[in-house]
Amino acid sequence: MLVALMAKDKSGALQTRLDNREAHLAHVKESGIVAMAGPLLDADGGMCGSLIVLNVDDMAQAKAFADNDPYAKAGLFETVTLDIWNKVIG
Repeated sequence: MLVALMAKDKSGALQTRLDNREAHLAHVKESGIVAMAGPLLDADGGMCGSLIVLNVDDMAQAKAFADNDPYAKAGLFETVTLDIWNKVIG
């Protein structure tokens, strides 16, 4: 099933994002469950969150991915949601 992970960064946490970006990208690539991913951008084009679509067996697998993300472990996110997603177009 597909799960949309939406994470919003804490205000003023850009340096935390930059400091952990390489580890985060490795986590994404090594997981084998990421269908698509990219940063959310603010009105000025700065990174302010993440959208990751996961192809998982169950929500427990999605939660484990989210919990083990280096960004999450570094305390970057203000909020994180996991929602089952139905791909209709694209």
